[in-house]
Amino acid sequence: MPHSTSLARVHANFKLPTDRQGVTHRRRTATLTAVARYLDVHPDNPQPRAIAAAVDLVRTGGLIAYPTDSCFALGCSLDNAAGLDRIRRIRQLDSAHHFTLVCGDFAQLGQFVRLDNAVFRAVKAAVPGQYTFILPATREVPRRMLHPRRRTVGVRLPRHPVTTALLAALGEPLVSSTLLLPGDEAPMTQGWEIKERLDHAIDAVIDSGECGEVPTTVVDFSGGESVVLRKGAGDLARFA
Repeated sequence: MPHSTSLARVHANFKLPTDRQGVTHRRRTATLTAVARYLDVHPDNPQPRAIAAAVDLVRTGGLIAYPTDSCFALGCSLDNAAGLDRIRRIRQLDSAHHFTLVCGDFAQLGQFVRLDNAVFRAVKAAVPGQYTFILPATREVPRRMLHPRRRTVGVRLPRHPVTTALLAALGEPLVSSTLLLPGDEAPMTQGWEIKERLDHAIDAVIDSGECGEVPTTVVDFSGGESVVLRKGAGDLARFA
């Protein structure tokens, strides 16, 4: 099926929020239309204009579908409570679901989770890669993202040129969840299919070609030792 070329328009006005460091900066808030924007990007050299358009949507409260080194994911900004609720509705998730912070580098990851020396070495050796790690969260993580009892959160550093470009331009993690819809046995692998099925539920689809359908391997380090919660795309040998 050919890619859809229907684009959503964004109408924006400006306000001045304050970030976590107390620095005031300009950020646009947007009224998003009911049709998802479609962004066709090169898989190895994503066009800066397309990446900037996606970042603009994220910064203005949008929810996007984007490719990773495992499969497509849904993503929004860290301060987007409504975006988190939209992910929950789309995937029909309960309050115990571990959301993931998809980070641009290891230094950024370290701002949001606590790691002792042994866990630090184990995680550092495995990233970037097809793993999600469950770790105790720092106070930088909004409470609404935390597991309600354990106060943990998932973190991830993917190896994918489009994801890397998106996170570098955004300058902060994406709050994410695997794009696996209720009733589906595997995630969707084609951007056009995502747009067709979620056209009125999300604000943009970033399509860089066929994506994988095997989610990440999930490793829980919250107790200090590695516990594999889900066998996925990441090699289990290093955590055996």
